[in-house]
Formats: sequence, structure tokens, C-alpha cells
Amino acid sequence: MTQLTSSGAADTEIAHVNVQNGRAFSLNAFGMNYAFHVDANGELVHDHFGTPAEVQPTEVGPEHISGWATRLTDEKRELPDVGRGDFRLPAIHIRTGAGHTVTEFKYTGYEVVRGKPELEGLPATFGGERDVASVIITLEDEESGLVATLRYSVFPAHNAVTRSYTITNKGGQDVEIKRAASFTLNLDAGEWDMVYLTGDWAREANQVRRRVETGTQGFHSLCGYSSHFFNPFVALVSSDTTETSGPAYGLSFVYSGSFAVEVEKFVSDRVRANIGLHPLHLDWKLAPGESFTAPESVAVFSNHGLGGMSRSFHRLYRDHLSRSEWTYRPRPVLLNSWEGMYFDFDAEKLYTKAKDCADIGIKLYVMDDGWFGVKHPRTGDHAGLGDWVPNPDRFPNGLDDLVSRATSLSVHGSDQNLKFGIWVEPEMVNPQSELYEAHPDWVLHAGRHKRTEQRNQLVLDLSRRDVQDYLIDAIGSVLASANISFVKWDNNRAMHELPSPSTAHAYMLGLYRVVDSLTRRFPHILWDGCASGGGRFDPGLLHYWPQSWTSDNTDGLDRLHIQFGTSLVYPPSSMGAHVSAVPNHQVQRVTPLEFRAHVAMMGGSFGFELDLQALDDGERARVRDIIALSEKVSPYVLGGDLYRLAAPESNYPAALFMMPGGGRGVLLAFCMQARIHRYAPPLFFAGLDRMAAYEIDCKTYTGTDLMHSGLKLHWDARDYQSKVLFVKRLPYDN
Repeated sequence: MTQLTSSGAADTEIAHVNVQNGRAFSLNAFGMNYAFHVDANGELVHDHFGTPAEVQPTEVGPEHISGWATRLTDEKRELPDVGRGDFRLPAIHIRTGAGHTVTEFKYTGYEVVRGKPELEGLPATFGGERDVASVIITLEDEESGLVATLRYSVFPAHNAVTRSYTITNKGGQDVEIKRAASFTLNLDAGEWDMVYLTGDWAREANQVRRRVETGTQGFHSLCGYSSHFFNPFVALVSSDTTETSGPAYGLSFVYSGSFAVEVEKFVSDRVRANIGLHPLHLDWKLAPGESFTAPESVAVFSNHGLGGMSRSFHRLYRDHLSRSEWTYRPRPVLLNSWEGMYFDFDAEKLYTKAKDCADIGIKLYVMDDGWFGVKHPRTGDHAGLGDWVPNPDRFPNGLDDLVSRATSLSVHGSDQNLKFGIWVEPEMVNPQSELYEAHPDWVLHAGRHKRTEQRNQLVLDLSRRDVQDYLIDAIGSVLASANISFVKWDNNRAMHELPSPSTAHAYMLGLYRVVDSLTRRFPHILWDGCASGGGRFDPGLLHYWPQSWTSDNTDGLDRLHIQFGTSLVYPPSSMGAHVSAVPNHQVQRVTPLEFRAHVAMMGGSFGFELDLQALDDGERARVRDIIALSEKVSPYVLGGDLYRLAAPESNYPAALFMMPGGGRGVLLAFCMQARIHRYAPPLFFAGLDRMAAYEIDCKTYTGTDLMHSGLKLHWDARDYQSKVLFVKRLPYDN
């Protein structure tokens, strides 16, 4: 670490990090820069985040401010603390060994690094020297002996800055970290809106946009997990920002547990937004010599509206967060057994269904809940969780026998054999299980308080090393016992009865250890996250798993809202989306097969949730056609740029995926309700070359026509219509 002399260090530049006189820092990207400096008092002060600009570090405000406010109240601080006159919400709040919560972190040095250091034990973005550059800032509170190490990294191609920090106790007394927001966004006075995602089971990721008012507003999860209720993401946009134009700042928290987002418009009209760990699930004790690392947060800026912000997140998360070898690989079309069978199956029934899958062209068959438990068989949701041993009554010849027979089946129309996957819910346990009978102390519990059951299950305490080791061994043994290609990892309840506030974060560190170990041991398996649907759809687990189940609600109409909302921050390639039977099992709605299928093609993992034996010959033929079409669409979803041409609220939602370079794409367009004697508005394309010609549905258009006059689609007088149209740029006429 470079320690500054009294005269300051020489100017430094590595890749896209510039340092002037060791006290002014600029992280530069192709479409933005992020700048801050060290003021005369040693405070880290924010200068600029937005469109590239030459910003000279200046002192903010007069030296003496009348009224109760102080200089710190007015400064745009990078790591705001509490207790010295900053009356806005802090990012860091620490109870020191002396008993007070006053800290004064002052600048001591910096280091510029090529590439990006890893975060030990935590998910984080990654990249090589050509992709990312970092600057590490050290601050120290002399009174307590606490040292803060701030890590900033810039991804120039994605207009993104990431930050995390570590607090190290170099003093002689224990301290307690009460609050630790990972990123603080400072915005000048103006008319700002906040955009975020909210919902519940079966109606996740509903987009909300509202004005930022004077005072504090925000949202959080206290579920122990990121939750269905709110997602660990917020965008701050100008009041006139749209999907395609205007400034948009996005903050995304790379974490899977309880979190808090706080947006404060102070009386001066400046805005401070914090995103990070929830303070009610923290209280982290730090003994002398110990360190605490706040999880990473990602900040993105776009001057091209919410759509530009989304595409930056999508590219960054595909290229530099998801480490799975499946990130860009075509995912096999799958059938999940749940809605077709529930708990009613045995090896022979499963094999019959597997043959149906292979015959119709499905490439992966997933056996859902109910396959395990010996003393307490998993014949319903009341028993067996925790006992990860195949049930001998269901599998008299063992699980490997079924998997071997299934994976020997040739898939119709393919040179591949059928793949086989399983469902697990490792973090949970039923009281009716051998595991709970042997280790009742392994679940989350608070003294003699009643252990609250949900779905007849309790939560294992993954803050314990012995619980982590058990899960690594138990799940690893199952995966090693048969030719398993896919794992659906579920989680069906929130945390209750935490023994201490800090258990929530310790649990998450334990979960990451388990998942990291298993995904490294079985890198070729396609891992699929699930938490009663989208209850844990977050960047933390996206680091280990390339996809998550977007919602238990598979209704085509509802899924349009859910998937468009999810795409605000997460790449469509990470969304699991399936075609289910009608009437839909969640909302009882009846929609056409093609409509449901075209909606599901918006996700990177396409599949089915139904009983193939219930289909007639005509429907089976249509399913074969749908599978073939989904495999044509898939590469565009996995690697293309998403343009949300029209939202579901328009009645005519449309999503355009364009491959890098803009030469090819696919349009997924929908009409939700018929409207007599009313025309649908034209779809204005984006991401095209204005001077090029494009072919769509055997017709030729110029890029200018499509972007400025739009494409007019004809819809019949019926509900739930859809179109899949491929876009091809034609060679230039020489």
C-alpha cells in the first residue's frame, strides 16, 4: 500500500483510473466517470458521477455555515459516518470500545491495481487487466484504531463502478458494527424519481416509480433473504427520464440476505442513497485483529434512460459476475415434473415421463420434490427434508438405476441423449426427519421461544460450520452417485427466531461457502436457483448459478409483467421461464399454448411444467414446433442486448433482442387484450443501424424507418396473441 508523503504522490494512471497528486481520483468509462477527492480535513468527498467530465476537486460550501448544519452536513461524502455533525443517514455506524459511536475516518493512502481483487468468502464481480481497473483507498480512525479499506473498481465497457470495503480493528478493544451500507450515491439538487421492484409470492418484480420527496424513503428485506417483497436494487432517475433517454443511476447489491435501501432528500434538496446490509440484521462484533467486509455493490450510469442502464447491468453480470460455464451456453429445453406429478410418482412413473420427454424432443427431465427420505419418506411437504437419501420404496433399484435408464434415451430430432436433473432444498429441515431427530440444535432458534414452522419446516443454521459441512457432504454424495446434469436449489420460507442479529449475515457467509464448494466440485452441472419462485433472485447467487426460477406463477399474462420487471436489472439469460398447462395452476387463466410459449422464450432457460400425456396429437406436434423455435430464439436471449420496446402496461408489450454488432435479432411481440376498432401503436425499434436495410418477415425496412416510423403489427380480434419475428440486417448495396 502506498503511503503518501507530506508533499503527496506523483500523478498516476493505470488503465481507466487517474490519480492527481495522490488526492484526486477519477474512474473513467466510455460513457461516464466517477470522481472524488480528499479534502483539507482528510475526508473523502464525492465530485462527480455521470457523463464524462473534467472535474476539479473543490471544497464544498463555505467554511462556516449558519444554523445547526455543519460542513459535513453539506458535503457529498463517500463514506458518511455519524457523530460529528453530518445529520443525514450514515453509511457506517460503529460502536467503539469506548462505548460511543463517533468515528473520524481520515485518508492515509491509496494503491492503484490492474484488474480487480477478489472478495474472500463473498460473491463479487471479476475481470482481468483489460476489463477492469481498481483503486484501493485507506482511511483510519486514530481514536479507535479502526482502518477502513475501500475498494473501487471501474468496468469501462459497462459504465459501471463497484465498491466494497473492509473494516479492520487495529485497536485494543472490541467494537460493534451497527450499520454498513456498501455504496453511497450522492446526487445534486433536482427532481428525482426512484424506481424499484416489489411484489410477493407469484407476483414478483413489479416495477414501481415514485418521486423522491424531502425526507427519508426506501425499502428493505428482513426475511434473512433478499425476498419476493423487494429486490436489492434501486434506480435514481431524473423526473423526465424515460426508457430510452435521460440520466439513470442504478444501484445493485451483490448479496442474497437481508438488505436496506435508504434514499434521503435533505432539506438542502441534495439526495443521498445508501444500499447495503440491513442494520437490524448486523450488530457485528469485531475483536482486535479481526476484519469485517461489506458485500459489494454495483453502480451503473446511463444517459440513455432505464433501457441503457439495464443493458449495462445485463452485459456486466453476464461477462463479469456469473462464473458458470453455462452463462452463454444454450440451456437444454427441460420439463419439470412438479405441476405434472407433484408427489405422486415412483421410478417407473418417472421413467415413463422421461420417455415422453425424449419422444417429443425435450432434452432435460427434472425430478422435483419427493424423491428422498427413508425413515420419514417425502410423500408430502410434512416430512423428509434434511434426509438426502433416495427413498427405497420409490427407487427399489436405487436412484442411479433410474438415472441410467433415463439418460440412455435418445432425444427425438437430436443426436443427444436425455439429461436428468433433481430438486433439492438443502437449507431446510422438517421436524419429521432423521436429521432433526439427531440434531435439533442445528436449526435457527432463540432460547426457549417457539420454533415457528412454515410449510412444516424449519431453517438450518448455516452460520454453523458443522451444518455447512453436512450439506456439502450430503448433497455432494447425491450428485456423485448418478449422472445428474441439473440441480434446482429451492428455498421455501424466511428466517425466524435468529439467536442474534449477526446470525443472518453469518448464515449468508455459510451459504456462500456451501454453494461455492459444490459448484466448484460439480462445474458441469447446470445450477438453477429457486426460492418459492423469485424469492431470492439476486446478484449474490447469480455469481454461482447462471439462472433462477423467476416465479412460481407460470401464467403467460402475469409472467409478462414479472419478466419485464426482472429485466430491469437482471439479464434475461438468467431467467427460468416455463410453459404450463391451462387452466393455470396459480390464477386459473386460460391462454393459448403459443402465447405461453412465446412469453417463456424471453428467458434463458426455457421449459415446460405440465403432463405430456395429457396432450393430444395436435398439441404434441405444436410442442415439437415450439421446442424448435425456442432453440432458434435462445442464442439471442443468452447473448443479445434487450430493448424493451413497449411495456406490458401498453397492452402491446414487445421485447427486441439484438446480437452484438446489430446484424441479427428477434422480436417477441404480444397483444394481451383485443380492442375493437382501435389500432395498436407502432413499435419504435432501437439498437439498429439507421443507414442499413433490415428484413423482417420477408419484408424490407430501413433502420431509419424502424426507429423513427416504427413497425406496425396487425392483431386479430382475440385475446392473448403473440408473434416471434426474426430481424436480419441486409448487406450494404455497393
